[in-house]
Amino acid sequence: MDWFKRKKEALKPADKKELPDGLWIKCESCGEIIYKKELEKRLYVCPKCDYHFRIGSEQYIDLLFDKDTFEEFNANITAADPLNFKDSKKYSDKYKATVKKTGMNEAVVTGTGKIEKNNVVMALMDFKFLGGSMGSVVGEKISRAADKALETKSPLIILSSSGGARMHEGILSLMQMAKTSAKLARLAKNHIPYISLLTNPTTGGTTASYAMLGDVHIAEPGALIGFAGPRVIKQTIGQDLPPGFQRSEFLQEHGFVDIIVHRHELKQRIAKLLEFFAHTN
Repeated sequence: MDWFKRKKEALKPADKKELPDGLWIKCESCGEIIYKKELEKRLYVCPKCDYHFRIGSEQYIDLLFDKDTFEEFNANITAADPLNFKDSKKYSDKYKATVKKTGMNEAVVTGTGKIEKNNVVMALMDFKFLGGSMGSVVGEKISRAADKALETKSPLIILSSSGGARMHEGILSLMQMAKTSAKLARLAKNHIPYISLLTNPTTGGTTASYAMLGDVHIAEPGALIGFAGPRVIKQTIGQDLPPGFQRSEFLQEHGFVDIIVHRHELKQRIAKLLEFFAHTN
């Protein structure tokens, strides 16, 4: 019966190959698994459902500005802790940890540059820095950006990506709503265009101030835009909310958003608006 015995060595299973972390990304909308390099080429827009992933200020600078024209100003302003605020940890410690993690000093980046050869002043909020919250430094930097726009007679663009006012600074963060609004009123009085770019999310005190004071409001598709969140509103009024409530498309339908622009077309559409405002006739 020896001829029934296996003479050849059995096949050995191949070593399991581990995929490097971050190589694939799952779409938050349709669940599609996307190769990260391909997603980067598509400017972080899902190839299957067109969902716009949240991106940071650096990516928007690369996307919107002509190469090597963006020059940041007021980069080194940092927040204080006037209230000695503490929840699970001290605000000062949380702030320092966020600076170290993100490489940013605050939740907004301000600078000058060219968009298809059009001079602009721009403030770009970044959600990864404490949820893009509007503290006293954010308000100060946006105010100075408005001053720069007035001084240079250049259009101002503010890109909003924020959860609202920064609770760690209490009433000081809420004061930034009035401060920035007053600066934008000066631009309007002097006929300096202001374009508000709304991304996902734009909520709270940011929405209640400069985000909704633009001469033109541009939104990315599907962005969450509103003051209080849908869950809070539903609990307050005790009614179900309509489909798509507080999304870009719903707000455009109800007159709060002027145009919804796909990320792939954003630079070109903003450039056309800038050329329109620059026309002297």
